[in-house]
Amino acid sequence: MTDARTGPGRSWGRELVELAALFLAVGLAHLLATLLGHQDPGPVVLVGLGVALIVGAAIHKRLGHRPAPGGRPARRPGQGGGRTGPGGEGAPLPVQEGAGGPMALWRIRMRVVERPGRLATVAGAFGRLGCNILALHIAPTGGSAITPAGCDALDEFVIEAPRDLALDALAAALTEAGGQDVVIVPARVKDLTDPGVQALVLAQRVSDDPDRLPEAMAELLRVAHVEWRRPGDTVDEGAELNTTMVISVNPDRALLVRRPELPFTPTEAARAAALTAAATHARYTDRTGQR
Repeated sequence: MTDARTGPGRSWGRELVELAALFLAVGLAHLLATLLGHQDPGPVVLVGLGVALIVGAAIHKRLGHRPAPGGRPARRPGQGGGRTGPGGEGAPLPVQEGAGGPMALWRIRMRVVERPGRLATVAGAFGRLGCNILALHIAPTGGSAITPAGCDALDEFVIEAPRDLALDALAAALTEAGGQDVVIVPARVKDLTDPGVQALVLAQRVSDDPDRLPEAMAELLRVAHVEWRRPGDTVDEGAELNTTMVISVNPDRALLVRRPELPFTPTEAARAAALTAAATHARYTDRTGQR
């Protein structure tokens, strides 16, 4: 096993030195046995040397485990104890939960005031909880003007976190780091796709086949289902703000998209409108560019 303090190079070097010492010891023992083997006291000398080595090793081991002054056992190099946690001298450092263990994917959105160092503070909150940031997207909220104190922005993260991490604890840590209106929902691996690249791919898809617009819209907005609506159809008026979006496709039809768990942003609305425009343009324009 590689020594965490010395690194792989020094570990292999130490093993080579120990192997060389073993060869040297065997050679010396053979030479000593050859020189003394033909004399009467030879076997006695060899047995005596063996006993002396065993006794010396036992004494060295006993001295190495002798308690240090103050009642604590003496620590040998490499046995830890060099760093202490907040509990005082000798207290173990906190271990990050989930390091090397099973992780869960979460999509986190929160509003923050854009100030220097704010993102570093948020990243530090993730790190203290053993979370790893996999993707980050920042967009203006469109709800605040620029002021001397900064402007509001919408930060969206995709992270992996320990499965036993409570979401209440995660939300509290992000709020303390400066996040507001924190929303945490489960994420999928496809959420790691860059939104700009995804929008271009979906625009090409609906340009080739405009009938696939509902499918592409569901993928773009990360919803399970998209419904067709006609003018005059009612929409759930009890829905929370920005959780329902109606996208006009033509004078007779529109797409209804619902996402109660995560409100839509102005950026997402703009992308949805652009995708619809690509499908509409493809439907009413032939391959030669004629209407």
